[in-house]
Amino acid sequence: MRQVLRHIFQKKQAYARLPLFERMRDERLDPSERLAFYPCMAYFIMSFGDLNKFVLRQEPAADEYQEMVNVHTREDDHHWPWYLEDLTKLGYDVEARSSDMMHFLWGEETIENRILTARLTELIKGTTGLERLVIIEAIEETGNVLFGAMLPLAEALEKRLGTQLRYCGPFHFERESGHTVDADHAALASISLDAETRERYKALADQVFALFEPWTHELLRYAIAHPAAIPVTDPETDGVSQIMTRSSILAA
Repeated sequence: MRQVLRHIFQKKQAYARLPLFERMRDERLDPSERLAFYPCMAYFIMSFGDLNKFVLRQEPAADEYQEMVNVHTREDDHHWPWYLEDLTKLGYDVEARSSDMMHFLWGEETIENRILTARLTELIKGTTGLERLVIIEAIEETGNVLFGAMLPLAEALEKRLGTQLRYCGPFHFERESGHTVDADHAALASISLDAETRERYKALADQVFALFEPWTHELLRYAIAHPAAIPVTDPETDGVSQIMTRSSILAA
């Protein structure tokens, strides 16, 4: 299994060079501009809890590996409220008609979010506990890239807004970095696999990264199409008094 884990790490390195993450690291842009994709990933983030509860989890566990999966899912199935919390704090929680929200979540602009959820579900169905651990490892590494890139942006925006961003910032990142599966890397690495199984597990990881890549491109398209809202501090109250789009700031 050690070679499979090494392969996943190599795929992670390539994933981190995708255009979305290059933009997130571009210090010429305001932090809020680099985080402008945030509303676009709502469908997948909200679905991810269910993916853990109803697809990855299997109770009673058939073996020790599935029990490891189950433990991981119980750590990962309740992060979506933090996403909604930050959605409000970042100024994206605006009033809208239910039909408009449905159109956004199930429209063309967020189609890769839905495809990612559906195809991960299809990939996971019928897999063994150990195969699911491989899939989880690959998913975790995609998340580590995203949350690692978000972390400095969140820290800058926390200072600007004077509030904690629990999903984008250190609160979430530290919990993601401390997952049980990460702690059990040594145990996983010690598992002996024959050549055929090893290549099959690598192929599973490859499929995970291949599914996530179009999602990152969709997030990038959204960020470019929707200029970020930048909170502006009121010098009289020392608080955020208004939200202006970047274009309106430039035009002022």
